Amino acid sequence: MTQQRYDRDAVRAILDRVREEGRSALTAPEGRTVAEAYGIDTPKEGLAETADAAVALATEVGYPVVMKIVSPDILHKTEAGGVLVGIGDDAGAAAAFASIVDNARAYDADARVTGVQVQRMLSGGHEVIVGAVTDPAFGKVVAFGLGGVLVEVLKDVTFRLAPTDAETARSMVDGIAAAEILRGVRGAAPANRDLLASVIQRVSDLVNDFPELSEVDLNPVLATEDSAVAVDVRVIVDPAAAVRPTAFTQEEILASMNRIMRPASIAVIGASAEAGKIGNSVMRNLVDGGYRGEIYPINPKAAEILERKAFASICDVPGDVDVAVFAIPAKFVAKALDEAGRKGVAGAILIPSGFGETGNHELQEEVVEVARRHGVRVLGPNIYGYYYTPQRLSATFCTPYDVRGGVALSSQSGGIGMAILGFSRSTEMGVSAIVGVGNKADIDEDDLLTFFEHDDDTRLIAMHLEDLKDGRAFAETAKRVSARKPVIVLKAGRTDQGAKAASSHTGALAGNDKVYDDILRQSGVIRAPGLGDMLEYARGVPLLPTPTGENVVIITGAGGSGVLLSDACVDNDLTLMSIPPDLDEAFRAYIPPFGAAGNPVDITGGEPPSTYRNTIALGLSDPRIHALILGYWHTIVTPPMVFAELVVDVVQEFRAKGVHKPVVASLSGDVEVEEASEHLYRHGIVAYPYTTEKPVAVLGAKYRWARAAGHVTGG
Repeated sequence: MTQQRYDRDAVRAILDRVREEGRSALTAPEGRTVAEAYGIDTPKEGLAETADAAVALATEVGYPVVMKIVSPDILHKTEAGGVLVGIGDDAGAAAAFASIVDNARAYDADARVTGVQVQRMLSGGHEVIVGAVTDPAFGKVVAFGLGGVLVEVLKDVTFRLAPTDAETARSMVDGIAAAEILRGVRGAAPANRDLLASVIQRVSDLVNDFPELSEVDLNPVLATEDSAVAVDVRVIVDPAAAVRPTAFTQEEILASMNRIMRPASIAVIGASAEAGKIGNSVMRNLVDGGYRGEIYPINPKAAEILERKAFASICDVPGDVDVAVFAIPAKFVAKALDEAGRKGVAGAILIPSGFGETGNHELQEEVVEVARRHGVRVLGPNIYGYYYTPQRLSATFCTPYDVRGGVALSSQSGGIGMAILGFSRSTEMGVSAIVGVGNKADIDEDDLLTFFEHDDDTRLIAMHLEDLKDGRAFAETAKRVSARKPVIVLKAGRTDQGAKAASSHTGALAGNDKVYDDILRQSGVIRAPGLGDMLEYARGVPLLPTPTGENVVIITGAGGSGVLLSDACVDNDLTLMSIPPDLDEAFRAYIPPFGAAGNPVDITGGEPPSTYRNTIALGLSDPRIHALILGYWHTIVTPPMVFAELVVDVVQEFRAKGVHKPVVASLSGDVEVEEASEHLYRHGIVAYPYTTEKPVAVLGAKYRWARAAGHVTGG
C-alpha cells in the first residue's frame, strides 16, 4: 500500500449527511467509502435492496460471500442476527437476504433497513484490529492488536496518541504480546507489518483530520504477506469528541507558576488567631516554616493575627499580592476570589472542600469562571496546600517541612499527601516541593511539570494521580521533561475500566489502564506499581548515577540471594551480563575455588572483607560492566557495618577517579543490617535489608528512565 492523497471531500460529504440526518453512526457502505478515501483496502462488496439484487451482487463479487444487515439503527449486527457467512450459491444468497431482514425486524421493529451488504468472503491471513477512540484523558488514541473475538478475550492491544508517524505505527505492530505470531510461526505465512503500520497511520490521520469521529473500528483486518484488508468498518460520530480542554502556553504557565511557587507576598483569606482552625494552622506554618515574604492575614473581625496586621479584605492590602490561600467555607470562595482577582493575585490556593468532590460541580465551575475572568490560576480545591522548600514556603494546614533536596512530589489525594510527607520526614528525603492538586479545577500535573522542568532546585518529579484532566498535554510535556529529569507516576485505579458500553471494540477499550501504560511509557515516564514503589523510586533514583550500558553484574555472598536477585533483574527488565572468559578469570582470582564466577558472582558466605572489596573494585574498574548489584549475607567474618563501610570506601574511591556506576545492595542478616543499609543509603548506595526486590526495582526504574532519555547505549 503506497502513500495516496486522501479524499477528504468524500469523507466530509458523508459526515455532513450523517449530521443532517441526526445519526451517530455510519452505515457499513459509508464506512467502506471512508476507509477507501484514506487508502485502506476493503473486500469487494455492494448493497442489495432486494433478494434478486443480492444474488446478482454475490455472483459479481464471487462466492462465497458474507451478508450483513445495513441499518443506521442497528450497530451490533451480530446480536440482531444480521450477519450470515459462508454463503456459497444463488439459492443461499436469496434465502440469506430474507432471513437477515426478518431477523432485523424482529430485533427492532422500528429500525430503518437500508438493505443488505453483500461482501466477498476472505480467508487466510491474520486477524488484527486497527482502531481509534476518543479517550477520556488523552483524546484521540490509535489502537492495534489481535482482532476478531480475540480483542475481547485477550485484549492484546497497544495504544499511541494520534496523529502518529510511520516509525511509531511500526512499534505498535511489534509491541503487542503476540507480535511473534504476525511474523509467522510453525510454518505459517507472516503478515506484512509495513502494510499494517500503514493502515494504523491512515486511521490516525483520519481521526486527526476529522476530530468529530469518536470511534473508528477496523475489525478484523485480514493481514497476509501482500495485503491488509479491512473486512468490517465501524465509525461513530460525536461532535463532543472534537472538543479539546482549555490549554495555556508554556510562557503563560511559567508566568503564573513562578509567582505561585516563588511568591513575594501571600494573603491568607480566613486567617484565624484561634488554635485548631485551618486559617490559624496556615498562618502558623507560614510563620514557623520561615517564609521570608510578606504575610497578610485577611479577617474582617480581627485587628491582628500572629503579630501581623489583619485586613478586612484582600483589596485593603497595601502593595501587590502574589498568592491567596483560601481557608474559608466553600460557599464564600467565589466572592473572595473575585476580590483576589481584582487585587491581581497570580494563584488561588483553595484548601476548602465542598466542591466537585461532593457533587457541587456548579460551584466549582463558578469559581473557575471567576478565576478565568481575572487571569488567576487555581490550585485545588479540596487540598492540603503546598510546600516549596527553596522559599521555606509551607502554605498548608499540615506541619512544615524543611529538609531541602531535589525531589518534587504531588498528589491528588490528601491522604496520599500525608503519606508523602511522613515518608519524606522519616527517610530525611530532601524535597523541593510537595503539592496537593485535589479536584484539579484548574492547575494540574501538566502545569507542575512545566514549572519543575525549569526549576533548578528540582531533579526528579514524582506524581500520584487518579486521572488526567488533559492527558495529551501531560504526555507531551512529560516527554519533553523526562529527557532531562526523571518523571515518576503512580496512577491509581489500574483495574480495567474498559467494560463500559461502547459502539465498537476499540471504543470499549477507552479508559483501559493499558492506554495509560502505553502512552506514559512512550512519554518516558517511570510508572510505579504502588505508593511504596513511587516513594522509594523518588528517594533512590536521584542517588544512582546514570548507567551508560545494559550490562549488570551481581556480586553476592549467598547463593540463594543471587538466585532471587537474578529473578528480580528479569522482573525489572535488566540484562545480566554474559561474563567473557578474561573477566571470569579475573573474578576467580579473588574468590575461593568452590565459589562461582559466572553471573551472579558467588563469593560464598565465609569470605573476609577483602574479597568483597576486590570483587566490587573489579566490577567498578571494568568498563564493560555498567551497574552492580550486591548481595550481602551477615557473617562474623564480615559484619554488616564492616561490609557497609568498605562498600562506601571503594565506591567513593572510584567516584574520585571519575567512575560513576549505579550500585545497589540487598542485605540479609540480623537487625544490624538495618543500620548498615542506612549507612549505605546516606552515601549514595541504594540499599535495603531483608529484601532482594526493592534495590533491583529502584535500579530498574533508573534504567527505564535512562533508556527513554537516550543515555543507555548498549552492552
